[in-house]
Amino acid sequence: MPSPFRHPLALAVCSVLAGSLSLSAWSAELPKRKSGLWEIHTQIVGAPSPGPMKMCVDANTDNLMQEQPGQKPDCSAMDVKQSGNKVTIHTVCRMDKTTVTTDGVLTGDFSSGYKSDMTMRYSPPLQGMKETRMTQETRWLGPCAKGQKPGDIIMPNMGTFNPAEMMKDPRFKEMMQQHQH
Repeated sequence: MPSPFRHPLALAVCSVLAGSLSLSAWSAELPKRKSGLWEIHTQIVGAPSPGPMKMCVDANTDNLMQEQPGQKPDCSAMDVKQSGNKVTIHTVCRMDKTTVTTDGVLTGDFSSGYKSDMTMRYSPPLQGMKETRMTQETRWLGPCAKGQKPGDIIMPNMGTFNPAEMMKDPRFKEMMQQHQH
């Protein structure tokens, strides 16, 4: 089965959504990121890197990304432990017909930079994938760019998009539903 990560925009959306859905289960227990422009280097094992993304964040968009209307996860396990600058997580959540088990470690300072290592296991497999391993290195760059609104993501060679706005687009919802079958 072809990888859903061959198209850079698909990879970007999947990495943002995967992180968002994983974070949504325990968002209340995570430190908030500092408002402003964040550079995110994402690497998903077995997928090409889309290059560094830049995301404009404020307190509301952090919450919005973690709590999409109609996207509240159905979780049977949510374990978050914080010790100093290290957060470990374990979640077991249902997304449609798939159970997603996420184990991750976040290290660093949410006001200047942090790294996350996550493994997501899918049962039954999601689009032929049993497991996804993702690493993100993130650093705060400063205030958001002029004209950029919170939630906007700038992709190299692809321009700007806003996942929260994309989730509201009926065409995007239909595309995501087709990919789940």
